[in-house]
Amino acid sequence: MNTEIIAVIFMFLFTVLLGIPLGRYIAKVYLSERTFLDPVFAPIDRLIYKFSGINANREMTWKENLGALLVINLFWLFLTMAVLMLQHLLPLNPDNNPGMRADLAFNTAISFVVNCNLQHYSGESGVSYLSQSMLMFLQFVSAGVGMAAAAMLFKAFREKQTNTLGNFYQLFVKSCTRILLPISLLVATILLYQGIPMTYQGKDQMIGLTGDSINVSTGPVAAFVAIKHVGTNGGGFFGANSNHPLENPTFLSNMTEMVAQFIIPMAMIFAFGYYIRRKKFAWVIFAVMTLGFICLVIPNVQMEQAGNPAIAAMGINMDNGAMEGKEVRIGAAAAGFWSIVTTVISTGSINSMHDSSMALSGMNELLGMMINAFYGGCGVGILNFFVFIVLAVFISGLMVGRTPEFMGKKVEAKEMKIAMIIALLHPFLILVGTALTSSFPSLGAATTNNPGFHGFSEILYEYTSAAANNGSGFEGLADNTYWWNISTGIVLLFGRFLPIIGPVAIAGILAAKRHIPESSGTLKTDTFTFGFMILAVIIIVAALSFFPALTLGPIAEYFTLK
Repeated sequence: MNTEIIAVIFMFLFTVLLGIPLGRYIAKVYLSERTFLDPVFAPIDRLIYKFSGINANREMTWKENLGALLVINLFWLFLTMAVLMLQHLLPLNPDNNPGMRADLAFNTAISFVVNCNLQHYSGESGVSYLSQSMLMFLQFVSAGVGMAAAAMLFKAFREKQTNTLGNFYQLFVKSCTRILLPISLLVATILLYQGIPMTYQGKDQMIGLTGDSINVSTGPVAAFVAIKHVGTNGGGFFGANSNHPLENPTFLSNMTEMVAQFIIPMAMIFAFGYYIRRKKFAWVIFAVMTLGFICLVIPNVQMEQAGNPAIAAMGINMDNGAMEGKEVRIGAAAAGFWSIVTTVISTGSINSMHDSSMALSGMNELLGMMINAFYGGCGVGILNFFVFIVLAVFISGLMVGRTPEFMGKKVEAKEMKIAMIIALLHPFLILVGTALTSSFPSLGAATTNNPGFHGFSEILYEYTSAAANNGSGFEGLADNTYWWNISTGIVLLFGRFLPIIGPVAIAGILAAKRHIPESSGTLKTDTFTFGFMILAVIIIVAALSFFPALTLGPIAEYFTLK
């Protein structure tokens, strides 16, 4: 076993070990129990509430919570569009970057508001430092919104019967100040020591390997990169994202960024168990997610390490793996591992170019986003998984001839309709967008970097990334066009907010129902048998929906290499 594989295993196990106590801490934060950070952040919370006029102690129904969530996101959307389009007139623009076109500003603003960060621009030349700071703010609040929505779900299943799901503003502020901010400060400090810049000065003049003087963009990179991973955002300060040596200069920075993007999605699973007092159920969820993750990550690491057989047939040494689009300082194994972590978690950051991945590696990256339920983003991972839990409960109940129940609440037609709409929305957005773009050569084929099967995969990947709020891409695609900016912007909106509205609505409806005490005939949901049922539903409903599209793209490409 080489050192790269050992490092990959260490990163995963280290994240699990950190995730368990962090999950306990997150549960205490949402339960308003005292934590060791209260003396520091409680005054900040009170100041925010006082300044904004928020009554953080008022309990809100699920409809009131969702209303507040949607209105505040709409405000951020318009504010960000204004900053991006007018950045050439605003301060903190030492490199004189021009203002964005309206369609690009529309896409960028939506993308960062919805925690996707699908970037159709290059950071160092496309935005000013003020715009970068605005986008960094959105990386905090978009993650906080997702976590607050998950906390509403938590509350629905802690109480036996309730018509309220907490207070969105309180849950949102606590998510930002008590969880995202302290972890981001720690990560940013480590990245600073690894040489990542943190400045508001303009381009820095450096001497290249050939002795030429070159201007290199810098900026407040360390802070931006920290929250882009902690908040599972993924937007690159530079166009090359974490391939760039000023975003990810060393193997230690690579490990830090890897753990940073993994830690909160994993901790939220354990937080759910602690919050609702069902730790065993949390371990069932963790086991299902981890099994799915392993089934994707092991083949990717192996395929990227094995290298490209077509290149090997030319007599070229592939001992270091498939290194096209990868950094030598990172290696094929760590790049293959990152490619799955970032697509199952919906971070979307990259430390290698996914367009250069082996064909079936690209398929697994797509599957991670198509399933969109293994760990997932900050908070929304639990919400996505909850939809499959509801479907599994309903199907299991029918199989044993009982009224489906979950946590003492009957799952009836209304909840099932919402769950099915949300489950089918994801493939609908991806496949319709891909079909429309592929049907018109001027929209699809003319913008791809590769012909044939791989070109189709580039189109499929872009809509999958947008619908899954991921943000990564097969970067051969020329995506800064009116069609791509507007169409993916629409997919981004629906792909973000409906999968939040649906699960929270189901949770609110179930919470208001009369609690039914468990009996000998109650379906046990904290068993690994039920866990396999959830996994089967995920495979049938999510993965198989995309099989025809995958056949036309990465699978067909794989057979051309044989």
